[in-house]
Amino acid sequence: MKIKLLFIFLIVLLASCKQQPHKKEIEEFILGYIDNVHSEILNEDRVLNIYLPDDYDKDTKYPVIYLLDGSADEDFIHIVGIVQYNTFPWVDRVPKSIVVGIANTNRKRNFTSPSSREADKKLIPDNGGSEKFISFIEKELQPYIEAKYKTSDSKTIIGQSLGGLLATEILFTKPQLFTKYIIISPSLWWKDGALLNDEPRILNADYTVPTDVYIAVGKEGSIDGSKNHIMEEDAKLLAEKIRTGQSKYVNVYFDYLPEENHATVTHQAVFNAFRALYPKK
Repeated sequence: MKIKLLFIFLIVLLASCKQQPHKKEIEEFILGYIDNVHSEILNEDRVLNIYLPDDYDKDTKYPVIYLLDGSADEDFIHIVGIVQYNTFPWVDRVPKSIVVGIANTNRKRNFTSPSSREADKKLIPDNGGSEKFISFIEKELQPYIEAKYKTSDSKTIIGQSLGGLLATEILFTKPQLFTKYIIISPSLWWKDGALLNDEPRILNADYTVPTDVYIAVGKEGSIDGSKNHIMEEDAKLLAEKIRTGQSKYVNVYFDYLPEENHATVTHQAVFNAFRALYPKK
């Protein structure tokens, strides 16, 4: 009887084990790190998403890619993927780089210069913070990154849409902040195309800082609702303006991507930008 009961108990135990699959421990998949910097200029804390190359512990210095719209739910994850892919040994197109994703707080304010144009105020009532934001990048963010991480002198900025507008403003007002500019679908309609009418220092023959500029746009039409500024036309005008400059140290690449629109252009443009800015070895 005891043997029979023991046999029944073993059968029940085995059945119970089958119904409760072994729970494996879940390991974290780490893509990057979250850092923070306090800005006295902006009077706020700013979140930074940081990607470090896989061999970061080596005694070397790395180029830095600064990504506007760098929140985890914006462009950080897929841009890091493009960077990592292009640094694989079997691809070896882009040097291993640090990516700094600048998470947004008030994107529309920070990426625009002050505008009194009614159409602009209707779209972005709280505009005009770009000068402060550029100052934050120059005087607080870059010094913080350069002090904390192992950085080289190579600095790239990536900006799309209003981020492309801000990147263009930096190129025209503080070009020395970056060595490479990836400007995608810039919102040059802001202030009725004011930046297109500027005469920036980078156009002068005495500008001798090596600077590469990649400009891309999809088939996008008018974003601000008017017909005065078509995204494709404005981006091409920007490229032509830079191309006709007198400096021999500024290179510009223009890339029209008719299969992409304003929502889809970024991924393909960044991939193409790396091809243009880092020619095949």
